Amino acid sequence: MRALLLILCSWAMAGTAWPPLDTVYTVILERGTIYDGTGSAPFVADVGLIGDRIAAIGDLQAAQAALRLNVEGLAVAPGFIDIHSHAVRGGPETSGIFRQPLAENYIRQGVTTVFAGQDGSSPLPIGEFLARFELTPAAINLGLFVGHGSVRRAVMGNENRAPTAEELEQMKALVAQAMEEGAWGLSSGLKYVPGAYARTEEVIALARIAARYGGIYITHMRDEGLHVLESVRETIRIGREGGLPAQITHTKVIGPRMWGKSRALLHLVDEALAAGLDISMDQYPYTASSTGISVLFPAWALEGDREAQVARLQDPDTRRKIKEAVLFNLREDRGGGDPSRVQLAFCRWDTTLNGKNLAQVLEEQGRPVTVEEAAELVLEIQERGGCMGIFHAMSEEDVQRIMQHPRTMICSDGGIPDPGVGVPHPRNYGAFARVLARYVRERGLLSPEAAIHKMTGLPAWRLNLKDRGVLRPGAYADVVVLDLARVQDRATFTHPHQYAEGVVHVFVNGQAVLLHGQLTGARPGRALRKGRDG
Repeated sequence: MRALLLILCSWAMAGTAWPPLDTVYTVILERGTIYDGTGSAPFVADVGLIGDRIAAIGDLQAAQAALRLNVEGLAVAPGFIDIHSHAVRGGPETSGIFRQPLAENYIRQGVTTVFAGQDGSSPLPIGEFLARFELTPAAINLGLFVGHGSVRRAVMGNENRAPTAEELEQMKALVAQAMEEGAWGLSSGLKYVPGAYARTEEVIALARIAARYGGIYITHMRDEGLHVLESVRETIRIGREGGLPAQITHTKVIGPRMWGKSRALLHLVDEALAAGLDISMDQYPYTASSTGISVLFPAWALEGDREAQVARLQDPDTRRKIKEAVLFNLREDRGGGDPSRVQLAFCRWDTTLNGKNLAQVLEEQGRPVTVEEAAELVLEIQERGGCMGIFHAMSEEDVQRIMQHPRTMICSDGGIPDPGVGVPHPRNYGAFARVLARYVRERGLLSPEAAIHKMTGLPAWRLNLKDRGVLRPGAYADVVVLDLARVQDRATFTHPHQYAEGVVHVFVNGQAVLLHGQLTGARPGRALRKGRDG
């Protein structure tokens, strides 16, 4: 009876009439356990799809369907939404969403929608990129943020200075153009060059443009280690003075000296909420981060083009100063105080280094395994072209504490890798499955409905994304069917190219992209634009 009341209420709220009795559904999912994305308790019902929409939830045993699937004992949920994805990197030729359009690593986790353009880096113009996506779509939906760093680089290059008044106006115009073309807000990467060169006031000025269009501000903060609390305060200021919701992305606390500071971080978030700021967070469920090895360098050393960076490393006095900064970061920040905590994920110029940590490389080269020698090795690696790295410098307790906060949603911070290439972070293949396996089933940290809400309804709410992230009549038919008793991430830090298990069926805009555990080859993903889709 409770399930029937929920169904009837959902129809009434949607303002939709119950389909005629002679309706023929495209798909009926029979007797599944419904997790509707709101965090409400699950209930058993049938789900009927017609075209790209959910048409009915209830008793559909007497209805006709082109495809009827018995999903009794399985969870039926909205397709998962990855609010922080790197499915787009650079242009179409380098973006995983074009190189691997079936997005198998995402589909096998139940992810049906990704939002890219993160950490201050996005394609420009955004409209052209989305138009290309519409011509050659992927299996998943795609939305984009406009990147502050990309906008700054387009106007100012890689210069370490404040913009002139004219340059700031040019940046504002680029943000406005991106928002008009459908960007969902402004992303920043204030840890990365050139975003690191921006003063807070510059970011606020651009955030105000995004705010005019109903966008949000999502940020890789200026620091996630020793100065993480100051960075949270800066984020709060940008949200407040920019006049828009603020999201701390891939929320974490880095470095052994800072472990436990998640309490203080969350206290600042709660204080801001109490004061009226609309602030939220997302997180991937691992104790290691991943980015370029250059994150260990001071920002001033990365100004200009690659030639200028190498020239600094070849000047003895400058090299010594850079090494001091790298040594500090290895000891106190992402290095975690141990060369074995820094793993090389992908080195284009020497793939034999992929998967090895700095301690292993030093051993192979017959060098002392010390933090000091590791700092010298990092300089050599950057001088030769740099590498992607994985940094094991977070605590499990902080991960769990952040995950439990009601304003925290789940993300991957991953992309769509080429299978078998490099030794990337396992989050690319396992983030969403890991939450359901490790933190729901094994540890009981979250209930299934709470975890699924963090993957569906919560990010949809954050973005004001229309008709996605929930199971209700009238919503888009982005639907995942999975076995909560069997869902499991298989990707590891040593063997990351392994797909998650336990997802049985996935529908995107009403079309099956995974059926009985097999990819169908369908590519029904859509470009999602702010103003049209939310």
